[in-house]
Amino acid sequence: MKLPSKVKLVDVGPRDGLQNEKEPVPAAVKIELVHRLQDAGLKEIEVTSFVSPKWVPQMADAAEVMAGIRRRPGVRYSVLTPNMKGFEAALASRPDEVVVFGAASEAFSQRNINCSIAESIERFAPVVEAARGKGIHVRGVISVAVGCPYQGEVSPGGVELVARLMKQIGVQHCGVADTIGVGTPRKVQAAMEAALKHFAVDDLSGHFHDTYGQALVNTMACLEMGIWQYDTSVAGLGGCPYAKGATGNVATEDVVYLLHGMGIDTGIDLDKLIDAGKYISDFLGRKPNSRAATALLNKRAA
Repeated sequence: MKLPSKVKLVDVGPRDGLQNEKEPVPAAVKIELVHRLQDAGLKEIEVTSFVSPKWVPQMADAAEVMAGIRRRPGVRYSVLTPNMKGFEAALASRPDEVVVFGAASEAFSQRNINCSIAESIERFAPVVEAARGKGIHVRGVISVAVGCPYQGEVSPGGVELVARLMKQIGVQHCGVADTIGVGTPRKVQAAMEAALKHFAVDDLSGHFHDTYGQALVNTMACLEMGIWQYDTSVAGLGGCPYAKGATGNVATEDVVYLLHGMGIDTGIDLDKLIDAGKYISDFLGRKPNSRAATALLNKRAA
């Protein structure tokens, strides 16, 4: 079994992690979180989302947040742009990467963005073309890749379809997301294998939620396949709106602890990362949703 010698993590905490918070998080706090993440060594940060404030009020300050960041050379700042309106709004903020999301489940696509999978791809096509025309990298994410809150189990064939369509419209990198955290290792590997039919291993990443406590074992299963890029969220920010009270994104701290314990390089300073997670958790008035952070913070206190 040959594991990757290095792993790249994309911290999605500022965007995916905070977007479902009920109370507004000020732009200054979001900016400080991004600064702390890059100080900890993160080279990929998903900062915000250019979507209608009517649907996602927490992201209404997208332009302000992007304008307030002290950019660091070698760090890629990503934004979510679901349509041309969002992309055009994002352009002035000079993102290094734009992200589009498509579902592997027709039921989820209809309920979440009011259109079919095919229609969603048609909506993304001009975004991808415009972004690439301006030299902006494009990442596509396949959501509900192993399970859907409306449809139930999702077949690898559904993942392969979306991967093929994304490749056809020029998406450069594909993320496979277990959005509701129901995946187990074999199912996640099957979803990855489906995406690998259209994207090279270096253009593929995993995005795992820890709803049922499977995110780390699913990460391990993908490491065994040679997958070396993953989305994680500092302090485990982000719940699962489809499973009330459940945890959401896997905590960056837990993944870094796992990888460092296996001798895999991430370029991330775990102590500084824990400080970043504590900063945002203190603001939100709760403890970090990370086992590693909890253990190491308790050790510090002792």
